[in-house]
Amino acid sequence: MRKRRAEKKYIKPDSKFNDLNVAKFINFIMYQGKKNAARDILYGSFEIIEERTKKPAIEVFNKALNNVQPYVEVRSRRVGGATYQVPMEVRPERRIALAFRWIKNYSRARNEKSMAAKLAAELIAASNGEGSSVKKKDDTHKMAEANKAFAHFKW
Repeated sequence: MRKRRAEKKYIKPDSKFNDLNVAKFINFIMYQGKKNAARDILYGSFEIIEERTKKPAIEVFNKALNNVQPYVEVRSRRVGGATYQVPMEVRPERRIALAFRWIKNYSRARNEKSMAAKLAAELIAASNGEGSSVKKKDDTHKMAEANKAFAHFKW
């Protein structure tokens, strides 16, 4: 191997909730380096969540994150000229990254007025086990289940 592995970057927990996942998600929804805007969006969505659900927003956020994280996914693997979709377990870091990505993308696709409202609606739906991001996880799991026959091609 020529290059060494990239070092993991450790970030500080979020100052308001003292939660590492909140800090990571702020960085994830940040656009063009505008961290304060991303922070405002997330905290605004947390206020909307608390208003609508009457539960602590951090609780809803963590539940939504757990409901969206995929445990298995399919990866393409070439074997003798044919490409197989091989089901594989998802690493914990990738699991969180996929959950963040799906929540962010499906929030953007929603029809609410502001990004904070869109994000709040997606997080509430995800914490209840519904919504587009949870559907994406279920589809990923179904794909892996359907291709279970190729599990012996793992490498």
